[in-house]
Amino acid sequence: MRIPKVIFNLLAALIFILTAVGCGTGKEQPAQSQDKVLKIGVTQFVAHPALDLDQKGFLDQMKKEGFIDGQNVKFDIQNSQGDPNLAKTIADKFVADKVDAIFSITTPSSQAAAQATKGTGIPVVFIAVSDAVGAGLIKSLDQPTGTNITGVYSADPVEQQMDLVMEMVPGLKQVGLIYNAGEANSVSNINRAKQYLESKGLKVVEAPVASSNEVQTAAQSLVGRVQAVFVPQDNTVISALEALLKVLQDNKIPLFTGDTESVKRGAVATIGNDEYDCGRQGATMLARVLKGEKPGEIKPEEIRKRTLMINKSAAAKIGLQIPEAVLKRADEVVE
Repeated sequence: MRIPKVIFNLLAALIFILTAVGCGTGKEQPAQSQDKVLKIGVTQFVAHPALDLDQKGFLDQMKKEGFIDGQNVKFDIQNSQGDPNLAKTIADKFVADKVDAIFSITTPSSQAAAQATKGTGIPVVFIAVSDAVGAGLIKSLDQPTGTNITGVYSADPVEQQMDLVMEMVPGLKQVGLIYNAGEANSVSNINRAKQYLESKGLKVVEAPVASSNEVQTAAQSLVGRVQAVFVPQDNTVISALEALLKVLQDNKIPLFTGDTESVKRGAVATIGNDEYDCGRQGATMLARVLKGEKPGEIKPEEIRKRTLMINKSAAAKIGLQIPEAVLKRADEVVE
């Protein structure tokens, strides 16, 4: 019996369609996984120039890695505005939304993400964390974590920063330290600074704060008691930097900080981290995870780029003469 040509053509077309979509072949279709839009939660503790640079570097590098927002990835960017409770809420929401990974900027945001993702398998990549071990994020700096967490740690060069203060401030006897005692990274750096300064025979005057609203009062409490003030990479204090600078500049007290963006805003000097590059470094690690590597098999990395930055106009404003040797070795001088 001869099959009519019209029916034959219809059967041929049907077989072609079924073969094209993979029906009945038992083969997995790679197009589905390739077309999936990945959800990435980005959590930042507070908005200030250094952390904003971290985020910008991250987003720029993610594009270079092939992850384009709105195409194959969707970034849910959240800021907890300096509130640890809100940081926890954000992390919990990311888990409830079943994001494919979390990128956390700063210690408090990273701690919240680590707690929220316990037992979920959701990868967490952190950056802008000074003491990742002390913060409980990882157990060791020199080996893969074996958990869902990895990232870029940026232990501040505190001893070098203190050497810079001693080199730049003649007749230095007392140094004021302003920080938020609720930020684990700050406490770690302050303890190192205090120990080092005291080993050099200098007196330390601490002025801890609990919120950015207390920064101005803390600065006023140091007037007449210190010849220089140091602030580590403290999110709370740096978010109120202008209030701090006004008090210190009015009283001719130089401010040294742990981050370069604060020097651009009026602090005298730092040996600080390149925050934009830190964001790029973290993005490269996250890209490895999204491409199939397990975070627990990726060794945490130390931040790769640091800068000696001097602000000449800020020094001139308070009558501080910058030693020629410091100017010569500076990576960047703000005029």
